Amino acid sequence: MPDTPPPPEPITRWGHGAARLWLTATGVAVDGQGIAIVGAPGSGKSSLALQMMALGAVLIADDGLWLDTGSAPPMLHRPDQSPDLVEARGVGLIRAGAVCARAPLALIVDLDRREPDRLPPRRLVAVGDGLCPLILGAGHPTLAAAVILLARNGRAEV
Repeated sequence: MPDTPPPPEPITRWGHGAARLWLTATGVAVDGQGIAIVGAPGSGKSSLALQMMALGAVLIADDGLWLDTGSAPPMLHRPDQSPDLVEARGVGLIRAGAVCARAPLALIVDLDRREPDRLPPRRLVAVGDGLCPLILGAGHPTLAAAVILLARNGRAEV
């Protein structure tokens, strides 16, 4: 684990807009905390959300959501016309059940990049006037469970 954490990345890496960004992302809430799952098409955003929902997460929106960077804390918002569906590749569109209209952004999971470190440094994304933790999750076999536990219990800083 490096001694110096990497500098925060800008949220505009994944979205466009000013105080309200459109993210091509999937959002879930865990115990009221918003998690934005970002990545290229086919990277597994919906699959990760589906796995997390099976572990108790609630869908905010699949394949597109708003991020209000002007609020404190920044908020993930479900688009007005977003259906209560999540894509299960090879199965079809599945009704999500109860959905969450909005939640404060607590974590960003990037499915385009693999974490190179076994015990990674604390990675951050600059969002508005604050910082949000970032997980590099590509290829992580237990990512859904790890993110659920991280959201519920926090990360140990050793």
